[in-house]
Amino acid sequence: MTTRRDPKPRLRSRGGRTASQIRWLERQLADRFVAEAKKRGYRARSVFKLQEIDEKYGVLRKGLAVVDLGAAPGSWTQYAVQKGCRVVACDLLEMQPVPGARFLRGDFTDPDVQARLLELLEGPADVVLSDAAPSTTGLRNVDRLKSEALAEAVLDFAERALRPGGTCLLKLVKGAEAALRARVRERFSGWRLIRPAATRAESSEIFLLATGFRGGEEPPADPEARAA
Repeated sequence: MTTRRDPKPRLRSRGGRTASQIRWLERQLADRFVAEAKKRGYRARSVFKLQEIDEKYGVLRKGLAVVDLGAAPGSWTQYAVQKGCRVVACDLLEMQPVPGARFLRGDFTDPDVQARLLELLEGPADVVLSDAAPSTTGLRNVDRLKSEALAEAVLDFAERALRPGGTCLLKLVKGAEAALRARVRERFSGWRLIRPAATRAESSEIFLLATGFRGGEEPPADPEARAA
């Protein structure tokens, strides 16, 4: 006896859409994380990446001050608020309000925007989150370099915003972590790379979780430098 597989979801009408738009919409229809996000009232499937990391490593908890960079459409902000965090979100794009969070539209690499974020947070951050990603070109080396540059900018902000012992979670293109390893080791007491289950199979993204921000501490001596 043979079993019948459910057919791949298909759109009934093209509605003037391009072929790439059709493929994207059909993929969304077939994605269980998209369906689950909609069912739970989240704005994007990416929330399940943060949820998995948080449940495994305890990133968020009630009372923590959190900055969410590249926040739109807002699913990470929604999740952090539900965990009882005080959240300030930032994005270049407009974002619909998330009850319980503050939002600032702007470029987080701008010092004035950074100052305003800390003002809205009313002090240093316990956690800096970033699901931000640069526009891609399809050229692996170019996209890796763009990911590295954005990650460096996130770390620049994190080092300004975090209180000692704080945490930074940011998205990378696989391979970009090599350029950040020395800096993260110097400024944080621990770090790891994570690829959550909700990451699409064809995606090259990974997440870097850096914990125990050293703040004003002297960075640890480099054993290779001592040997030299």
